[in-house]
Amino acid sequence: MSQTEFFTEPATILRMPSWLGSQVHEDRELPLAPGDYKVTPGDRWTVTSLRSNEVIYDGIGPVEIRRERTA
Repeated sequence: MSQTEFFTEPATILRMPSWLGSQVHEDRELPLAPGDYKVTPGDRWTVTSLRSNEVIYDGIGPVEIRRERTA
């Protein structure tokens, strides 16, 4: 057995608001490290991958990139 079977790697999470209310949010796991994304606030918030320049999210805000442990 390797150490990776005992210890899970932290996941990068995009946390965004939900249409269900201001106290409700949705989380989406992202494949890259938190530093590989740029969050741009505005009328519509965007999250862009700095590696591919792909827009990952374009919608209501606020949004944040978080580092969390996987379950």
